[in-house]
Amino acid sequence: MSKKVSVVIPCRNEEDFILRCLDSVYNSDYPAELIEVLVCDGKSDDKTSSLVQEYAKGKNGVRYLVNEKTTTPFALNLGITNSQGEVILILGAHTELAANYISECVAVLNQMPDVWCVGGVLHNLSSDELTAFVSLAMSSPFGVGNAHFRTGAKDGYVDTVAFGAYRKEVFEKIGLFDEELARNQDDEFNYRLLKNGGKIWLSTATSATYYVRSSFQKLFKQYFQYGYWKVYVNKKHKSITTLRQLVPAVFVMGLFSLIVMVILFPYRWEYLVLLLGIYGAGASLFALKVAESISHFFAVLYSFFILHISYGMGYVEGIVNFIFLNKKASTTKSELTR
Repeated sequence: MSKKVSVVIPCRNEEDFILRCLDSVYNSDYPAELIEVLVCDGKSDDKTSSLVQEYAKGKNGVRYLVNEKTTTPFALNLGITNSQGEVILILGAHTELAANYISECVAVLNQMPDVWCVGGVLHNLSSDELTAFVSLAMSSPFGVGNAHFRTGAKDGYVDTVAFGAYRKEVFEKIGLFDEELARNQDDEFNYRLLKNGGKIWLSTATSATYYVRSSFQKLFKQYFQYGYWKVYVNKKHKSITTLRQLVPAVFVMGLFSLIVMVILFPYRWEYLVLLLGIYGAGASLFALKVAESISHFFAVLYSFFILHISYGMGYVEGIVNFIFLNKKASTTKSELTR
């Protein structure tokens, strides 16, 4: 049974990616007359606005909405509240869908009444040699743990997916995205979904392609924010949502503690060497599986380190601000819609 699908795309300054994203939606095998696209733009100051509005002239289903508050959760909620579809697909502007993505998601929702959200495997695409290394690290279990939507290792029930297609009634049952969260709003929403009895399905029969951040600095900032805002989610729900989120923070705290210990007691250096040796051995094992040369090997190792250190540092700072200092989300770090 075909359903109308609303595709909600939050964006800001995405002139390099937005048209490819829109094309992937309309090049799908799902009937175009059953698709509407809501591009929620956070006041872009590049060509994003004009590109989308020009594109909309040739596609009756494309709607351009201005996200006055600029952040991602406001954009998501703006699109959802203005949507008309029975299924709402959340999509990032840095992303392109496989031709069968929409049809596969709708088919799963039709066939599995207990599933409230479904998504496909996320493939990371590099635009240059640097982002190729990052892509390899982000697709490795060592880099992202048991995030099955990234590794594609499991077809079945999961705790989250990257770009989920939701039954519209889900938002009526559990509410919209948390507008206090600059990051992790999708993880927090999916955690609420599971707590309310819903299920999330990962289909390895389809996929989406994500264009990786183009520098280690941007990657560090992105994953620092992920770790930082994860603590706020934990505090709000009084629960650790996934065990994998703790590993980078434990590594960072252990590394910092051992460095301090070595400074105070230089003769106890062996513990620091042991920790770095264990980490290096694990990272090397997984880097060897994907590296094509010695230079690639060390670049993937460095990418692993950036992912884990940035997320761990963000998580530790989140603990300080949200747990010990009891800061409110509105008084701390924010991130503009990507």
